[in-house]
Amino acid sequence: MNFKIDTKEKFVVITPEMFHFNDIMAEFLHNHCETILGSKIKNIVLNMELVKNIDSSTAVLLAKLQQNSYELGASFVLCRVGERINEVFKQEDLFDFINQTPTESEAWDMVQMEEIERELLDGGE
Repeated sequence: MNFKIDTKEKFVVITPEMFHFNDIMAEFLHNHCETILGSKIKNIVLNMELVKNIDSSTAVLLAKLQQNSYELGASFVLCRVGERINEVFKQEDLFDFINQTPTESEAWDMVQMEEIERELLDGGE
């Protein structure tokens, strides 16, 4: 359903292939992310390079996906987010809660740093 999925060693890159990311697509993404979060490779990078617009409810769902990921000991990072989408995050007071990077490569780095951080915290208990 209009998503390109690329599985890497430590994370899955999901790229929506649509200009408008609506509630129906967000629900599909949510269900797919739930499956990923239950698997061995549970970190997610959402590459938003093609998406030009999202609904407020979609922004809220993305924030919930990020929160769910962290509660399950996984990372959820958005990359290549356009200014219109960031405006929606700001309108919904979610901008400061969304992990995002300018490039996919930087998102990979963030996932790897968070993996190391979790390993250090788990080893310290």
